[in-house]
Amino acid sequence: MFSFFICLLLLVGGYFIYGGIVDRSFGPDDRETPAVAINDGVDYVVLPQWKLFLIQLLNIAGLGPIFGALQGALWGPIVFLWITFGTIFAGGVHDYFSGMLSERNNGDSISEVTGKYLGPTMKNIMRVFSVLLLIMVGTVFAVGPAGLIVSLLEAKGVSGFFAQTTVWLAIILIYYFIATFISIDKVIGKLYPVFGICLIIMAVGVVIGIFTNGYAIPEIWSHFYNMHPNSTPIWSFMFITVACGAISGFHSTQSPLMARCLKSERQGHFVFYGAMVAEGCIALVWAAAGCALYEVSGGLNTGLSEVLAGGQSAAIYDVCVKTMGPVGVVLAMIGVIACPVSSGDTAFRSARLTVADWFNIDQGKTMNRLKLCIPILGCGVFLGFGNTLGIFSYTVIWRYFSWTNQTLAMIVLWSAAVYLAKEKKNCWICAVPAVFMSAVSITYFVMAPECLGAIEFLKNNTMVAYPCGIIVAICFLLLFMRFVNKEKTA
Repeated sequence: MFSFFICLLLLVGGYFIYGGIVDRSFGPDDRETPAVAINDGVDYVVLPQWKLFLIQLLNIAGLGPIFGALQGALWGPIVFLWITFGTIFAGGVHDYFSGMLSERNNGDSISEVTGKYLGPTMKNIMRVFSVLLLIMVGTVFAVGPAGLIVSLLEAKGVSGFFAQTTVWLAIILIYYFIATFISIDKVIGKLYPVFGICLIIMAVGVVIGIFTNGYAIPEIWSHFYNMHPNSTPIWSFMFITVACGAISGFHSTQSPLMARCLKSERQGHFVFYGAMVAEGCIALVWAAAGCALYEVSGGLNTGLSEVLAGGQSAAIYDVCVKTMGPVGVVLAMIGVIACPVSSGDTAFRSARLTVADWFNIDQGKTMNRLKLCIPILGCGVFLGFGNTLGIFSYTVIWRYFSWTNQTLAMIVLWSAAVYLAKEKKNCWICAVPAVFMSAVSITYFVMAPECLGAIEFLKNNTMVAYPCGIIVAICFLLLFMRFVNKEKTA
C-alpha cells in the first residue's frame, strides 16, 4: 500500500517539478498560436484549457492505461516503477514536445514535424507509417466495441437486428465519419470532456473500492522479482506492454489535434504533460488493482492471468464489479465501449490531417474534407467488415502495434532532442529517454515472438537481444553526440 501512494505522490510531484523543468527547457512565449492565427473553424479552433486537457486525456488514454496496466501487473508491483518514472521522465516529455513542436510548426502532424528535424526520408517513412497505423487503430477500435455491445445484448437475452455485430459496426463507423468530418468543437469538444471525467471517476472508484473491500496492494520491496506466470522477461516486454501508462508513440499522433486549439503556448504544460501524468495515475490505479484483487500462487500472478485470458472486456468488468459493485457495471460499460470508440474517432481524424498536411490540402473547405474522409473511412469499412465477416484477419498485423508504438515514441524523442540541440537548449532532457527507448525497442524486436523471435533460436533469447539493444542504443547516442558537437561549432 505504501509503495502505491509513494508512486502516486511522485507522479503528482513530477508534474510540478520535472514538468516545470521540461516546460522551461522548451521556453513557451506569447507568440500567436496556430489556433488564433489560422482559425479555420474546423481543426484550428480555440478551446478552453480545461476542455483541452480532458480531450487530450481521452485522446491518449481510452483503454490504453487500463488494459495495458492490467497486463503489466502480471509482472507484479515492480510495474509501479515503470509507470511512475516512465511517465515523468519519458512519457510526459514525449507528449509535451510532440504537442509543442507541432504548435511551433503551425499545428503540423507528427510526420511533418519529425521530417523537419530528422530529414525528408524520415518524413516520408513517418507519413506512410502514421496513416497506416492510425487507420488500423481506428478500425480495431470500431470492431472491438461493436462486438462488445452485441455480447452485452446477448447476455441480456436480446436478439434480432440490433444483436448483430455488422449493424453496430456500421453505426460506429457512421459516427466516426461525422466526428472526422465536422468541426472539432461540435462532437469531440462536447462528448470527450464527459467521457474524460468518467475515466477519472472510474479510476477513483477502483482505488476506493480496493481499500473499502479489504484488498491489500502488495509492496514493491517485498515483491521485487518477476511474478509473470509465464516467466516472460521484464526487459523489455513489460516496457512495451505498459505503453499508454508510461510512454506511447500513438500519443504523438493525437497531440497535434490539441496543438491546433491552444490559445497560448503557456497552456502546453497543463494540457500535454499534465494529461500524461493523469494517464500515469490512472494506469497506476489499474496496475494496483491487478496486483491486489487476484490470487497469487507460488509467487506468481496466476489469478490475474486467468482473468486476462477471458479478454480485455471481461477483465475490466471483473475489476469494476469487485471494487464498485453495481455502479461498477455502468462504469465498465463506459470503459469497454466509450473509451475505445473515443480513441477510434480521433485516430481517423488524425489520419485525415496527416494526409492533408502531406499533400497540402486545405481542410477549411467542405469538399476537401470529403475527398479525404471518404477514402480514409472507406479503408476502415473494408478492414472492419472484412474482419467481421471472416473474409480475412489482421490480428497478426495488430500484434506488431505494441512494438511500432514504442518505436514511434523513440523517433519523436530523437526529433525533439535534435530540435533542442539546434536551439542550443538542454537536449539531454529528450536524448536520455530516446536512448532508453531505443534499447527497449531493439531488444523487443530481436526476441519477441511476433518479430525476429519467430526464429526459435531468438525467441525470448535475452543473451542475444540484450546486447543488440544496448549496442544499437549506443550507436544512436554516438551519432547524436556527433550532431551536437557540429551544432556547437556551427
